[in-house]
Amino acid sequence: MLHSNKVLAQQVVSACLFKDVEKVVISPGSRNAPLIIEFNAYDSIEKYSIVDERSAAFFALGMAKQTQKPVALICSSGSALLNYYPAITEAFYSKIPLLVISADRPKYLIDIGDGQTIRQENVYKNHIQYSANLSEKNPDSNYAILNEAFETLQAKKGPIHINVPFDEPLYEVTESVLVDENSWTQETNSSSLLSETPLDVDELQKYADLWNSSSKKMVLLGVFPPDEMIQTQLAHLAKDTSIIVLTENTSNVVHPKFINRIDQVIFPLSESEFETYQPDILLTFGGMVVSKKIKSLLRRFQPKQHWHVDAQTKMDTYHCLTHHFKVSATLFFSQFFFLSKINESTYQQLWLDLKSVREKSHDKLLLAMPFSDFKVFEFITNSIPNNINIQFSNSSTIRYAQLFSWQANQHIGCNRGTSGIDGSTSTAVGVAVASQEQTVFITGDLSFFYDSNALWNSYIPPNFRIILINNQGGGIFRFIPGPTTTNTLDYFETPHNLSAKQICEMHHFEYETAKDEKGLENKLAGFFNKSSLPKLLEVFTPREVNDIVLKEYFRGL
Repeated sequence: MLHSNKVLAQQVVSACLFKDVEKVVISPGSRNAPLIIEFNAYDSIEKYSIVDERSAAFFALGMAKQTQKPVALICSSGSALLNYYPAITEAFYSKIPLLVISADRPKYLIDIGDGQTIRQENVYKNHIQYSANLSEKNPDSNYAILNEAFETLQAKKGPIHINVPFDEPLYEVTESVLVDENSWTQETNSSSLLSETPLDVDELQKYADLWNSSSKKMVLLGVFPPDEMIQTQLAHLAKDTSIIVLTENTSNVVHPKFINRIDQVIFPLSESEFETYQPDILLTFGGMVVSKKIKSLLRRFQPKQHWHVDAQTKMDTYHCLTHHFKVSATLFFSQFFFLSKINESTYQQLWLDLKSVREKSHDKLLLAMPFSDFKVFEFITNSIPNNINIQFSNSSTIRYAQLFSWQANQHIGCNRGTSGIDGSTSTAVGVAVASQEQTVFITGDLSFFYDSNALWNSYIPPNFRIILINNQGGGIFRFIPGPTTTNTLDYFETPHNLSAKQICEMHHFEYETAKDEKGLENKLAGFFNKSSLPKLLEVFTPREVNDIVLKEYFRGL
């Protein structure tokens, strides 16, 4: 077995092996050659080669989201690691464990005019959980740094950055192991309830007393990975008629007594009408919430108490946070249920009655709706299979998705940490590669073309599917009030006549297209069936109709 003769490279890879890193995404380069050589010496780590560093980082993020385990990234020096930054920020705000390992020149070559050099130390300082620079001249100091780095990666569930300076020569190998493997420490599994410190019961009782005396309580869940325990715990909450649970499809929980299409229910409400539905206590957990309307209303009509549950992050989304419970949601509910009591109230039914009215209006409006982005989502939700992963791109796509019901066994994801369109396709590909189930990516045209390099790899499974809704350029800007009042709409909307056909030919995707309801229905009928190649269905919708349809829909509700 051939190893790099660089002690530093062997230390980094040995740490990854000991700390159970199972996947590494490598972008080609020369300065990172010692790391590539050393990772290649071990078959136990799965290795992926992705040329475009921005795509590589989102690809790794998708795999980490799917497996809930750290994925390593390796790049060369210079601008390469800056291309990781969009995915780093997404991982930071979405709490996805990424291990960024950047090769670098030694310090004496920085800022003297040498090629492919930038100031790499602490380059992600505002969006990283841990950052360190290793030493090639003093390798013994690296053991403590790497142990601390991996402890942080395990505990904080976000990205960490290890900068690794190598001097030349870079390609020399040895058969010797140059690492003291006894220097690694073993971390505990911080994702286990047993590893958490429970809340003080006496302190928790004070909040339980407030909870038990309130007749209007709202639980609002943002982005959350599929979790049977949370599903069970929230179902238990629904037994209390003084509690209403609001979720989004990215929350990955489903229950008939939950409000699962928030904007559909509350968008038509005036501010004075919302006062009736205003909670006294708001309990939140999970990641970002898509609905701008619920954020706006809860900021305007603030609850008396807002409690946020998260082991790390204090989220004052509604500018009225009164307490932060620093534990996981599962541990919080496990403790809280012993102290809470059911309070009979009409609050839950008030919400459910409004939900029923809106659903009937929704169904009626769809019957008369012309072919449009909105109508496409009706066909998708009626045809998409169960037991799959669904990934959404950002902008209008994820917002349309919130207006439809999805099934409990459809695992839904979207990059809502920073809500950017960059990397949506690459993330979906990463999910597909890491999953045993079929993955379907639903995207708009700008998101897709912006990240078309996502298809530039050899790992995409044949059961991967993309539904591309092509409205010729950023239709969301016709719905947002601001852009249409100016003379600059073309710069927001970026109109185009592009098609994905040639991209599919280049990357060996089966390509299908639909331009009307009948064509879409026919194409979707067999689109998810087994095939020898991945598939893309491009659905063309009328660019100047979509915003009118959406506005009429909300008026019709």
